[in-house]
Amino acid sequence: MTSEIKLAFAHPSERAAATGGELRDRISLRDHIREVEIGAFQSERGTTQRICFNVVVEVRLPDGLDDDVDRILSYDAITDAIDRELASERLNLLETLAERVAEDILADPRAARVFIRIEKLDRGPGALGVEIVRDHETAEAAEPEVIQPVVVLLEAAAVRGRDLSKRLDQLIDAGAPVILCVGQNEAERLKASHPAAQRRIDLLALEQQAWVLAARDARCVVVSTRTELEWAMKQGQISVWAPSKIVLDATDKPDLTDVDAHALAQWFCEEFSAREMLIWTGLPET
Repeated sequence: MTSEIKLAFAHPSERAAATGGELRDRISLRDHIREVEIGAFQSERGTTQRICFNVVVEVRLPDGLDDDVDRILSYDAITDAIDRELASERLNLLETLAERVAEDILADPRAARVFIRIEKLDRGPGALGVEIVRDHETAEAAEPEVIQPVVVLLEAAAVRGRDLSKRLDQLIDAGAPVILCVGQNEAERLKASHPAAQRRIDLLALEQQAWVLAARDARCVVVSTRTELEWAMKQGQISVWAPSKIVLDATDKPDLTDVDAHALAQWFCEEFSAREMLIWTGLPET
């Protein structure tokens, strides 16, 4: 086996030593195992699996440490970064998790470069994983822009209301980014005997209402992911929230015992730091 192949599967500390460049001190976290719900396959939803973190951080140390813990990058910076990113939302990809942990660690100016390996331990006879190297040139160092949208819950009558276009005009004139949520149409609500099936049916019913709303006004665009919503808010687009993906991927899920559109919209407001929430009852169509 060549040295290059051996190096590809070596511990991150060995990789760090072999990649050359300026010689820096390093701190490391080895074989840190967490139970996490992660993965793109349906079999990985609703259950946890073990994932193993190995992290090496090259650090910039100030002159004259004087044995002062406040002057160095603590090991807690690594574990705290992992905790924050695992708690932020459920992810499908190890690659995404590795990128986010790297960005979190590199937000500290004392961190110069980070090597991260994350492996799934329960998906087969061996460990399946990814490994990345990031520094301040390859990671996004700027703080993300915080946008506070106006969230509007349209009850079923408002979705089909004759005053819809006029109300949307008023929202656009106000200038704030807008995200529309929709309520259930109880007359068309299907029933299932199993609670899990019922939750999925209710979420899909809300998404059907979202598409009904989008069909009534071309300015309303149905979106289902955080990335789409954040982009739409920056572009001034009116978004209609299709809730299934964000709700099912959330680490702190809303109560789905009985899917209630009002409670779901309130939870969404908290997730996206909405500046206010409006409720439209609407006027019936003529």
